Amino acid sequence: MKQIDFENGTITQNIFMAAIPMLVAQVLSLLYNIVDRIYIARIPGVGTTALGAVGLCFPVIMIITAFSNLFGSGGAPLFSIERGRGNLENAGRILNTSFSMLALASIVLTLAGLIFARPILTLFGASADALTYAYPYLMIYLLGTFPSMIATGMNPFINAQGYATTGMLSVALGAVANLILDPVFIFVLGLGIRGAAIATILSQFLSAAFVLFFLHFRAEFKIRLLRRTELAACIRYAKNIVSLGTASFIMQLTNSLVSICCNNVLADTGGDLYVSVMTIISSVRQMVDTPIFAITEGSSPIISYNYGARRPDRVRKAGITMGILALTYTAIMWCIISLFPLPLISIFSSDTSLTADAIPALKLYFAAFIFQALQYIGQTFFKSLNKKKQAIFFSLLRKVIIVVPLTYLFPYAFGMGANGVFMAEPVSNVIGGTLCFVIMLLTILPELKQMER
Repeated sequence: MKQIDFENGTITQNIFMAAIPMLVAQVLSLLYNIVDRIYIARIPGVGTTALGAVGLCFPVIMIITAFSNLFGSGGAPLFSIERGRGNLENAGRILNTSFSMLALASIVLTLAGLIFARPILTLFGASADALTYAYPYLMIYLLGTFPSMIATGMNPFINAQGYATTGMLSVALGAVANLILDPVFIFVLGLGIRGAAIATILSQFLSAAFVLFFLHFRAEFKIRLLRRTELAACIRYAKNIVSLGTASFIMQLTNSLVSICCNNVLADTGGDLYVSVMTIISSVRQMVDTPIFAITEGSSPIISYNYGARRPDRVRKAGITMGILALTYTAIMWCIISLFPLPLISIFSSDTSLTADAIPALKLYFAAFIFQALQYIGQTFFKSLNKKKQAIFFSLLRKVIIVVPLTYLFPYAFGMGANGVFMAEPVSNVIGGTLCFVIMLLTILPELKQMER
C-alpha cells in the first residue's frame, strides 16, 4: 500500500491524499448505522416505531465510540508527534499502549452494557412500546463492542503512518458486508430489528480483523498487547493518551448526553413521533458531518507530524488548507439543506406525517451549520498540537455548557415546545464555534511564530 510522506510534497497534496480516502471511509462507515435505519424504517407495520427505538440506542453507541476515541484519537496525535521527532521506540509504545487500553475497555463496556441495558434504555426515555424494539437491538449490538472499538480506535494509527487507502479499505470491508447482510437478516430471514443488529456486528468483526492483520503484519509499526513487564514503563504514555483523548471522549460523550436530553424533552413535548424526527435529523447530521470529519482528521496527522518535526510553515499551510475546505463545504451543505430538505429526509422515511414535521425541524437545526466548521478547525488544532486543556474546554463548552441548558430552557422557559430542542443546536454552533476558532488563532499562531525564531 502507498504511504503518504508527511515531511515532503505539498501540504495540499498531502491533505487530499489523506482526506479523500478518509472521506470515502467515513461515508462507508455511515452505512453501519444508516443502512440499518433505512431498512428498519421500512419494516412493514412497525417501521416508524422501530426507527425511534433505534434512536434511543444512539447514546449507548455514542458512549462506545467515545471510549474508542479516548484511546484512539488520544494516542494517534502523540504517535505522529513522536514519529515526526524521530522517536520511533516511543511511537511504538504509544501504539501498543492504546491498543491494550482499547481491548480492556471493550470487555468492561460489554459486560456493563449487557447487565444494565434495560434500565439504561428506560433512563434514556424509552417507552414500553419502544423498549420492545430497542432492548433486543442493543443486546445484540453490545456483543460487537470489542470489534467495533478496535476497528474505530486503531484505524487512526493506520492513517497516522500514512496508509490512508488502507484505512479506507478497513472501513469499506465492513460497510459493504453490512449493506449486503442487512436485507438478508432483516427481511429474507425475517429477523426484523434483531437482524439489523446481527448484520452490524458481523460486519464489525470483519473490519476489526482487517485492522489487526494490517497493523500486526504489514504496517511500519507492529501492533501487540503490552507485556506485563512493560506496564510500569507505559503508565506515562497511558496518562498522556487519556489526557489528550479526553477531548474527543468528551465530545462523543456529550453527544450522547445531548441525545438523551433531546429524546426526553421531545418525548414530553411531542411524543414518540418527534423522537423519530430527531432520529432522522441525527442521521442527516451524520451524513453531512462526514466530509468535515474527513477533512479535519485527514489534516490532523500532517499537522502533528510537522509540529513534532518543528516545521511551523507546513503546520500553518495545513491549517489554512483545512479551513478553506471545511468552510466551503459547510456553506454549500447549508444551502442544500435549506433548499432541498425533503430528499435528505426521504432517505430514511416515506411516512408523510413524519416528513411534514421533519422538514421545518431539519431547517431549524442546521440554521448555523457553517459555524460548526469553526469548532472543528479549532478542535483539530488543539488536539493535533497536544493542547489538552483547550481541547477539553471547548468540547465541554458547546455541548454541556450551551446545548444541554438550552434544550430545556427553550422548550419550557421560552414556550417554544419541540422547536426549542432543535433551536439549541444553531445557537451553540454560533457561540461555541466562534469562541473556539478565535482562541485557537490567539494561542496557536504566536506559538508557530515563536517556533520560527
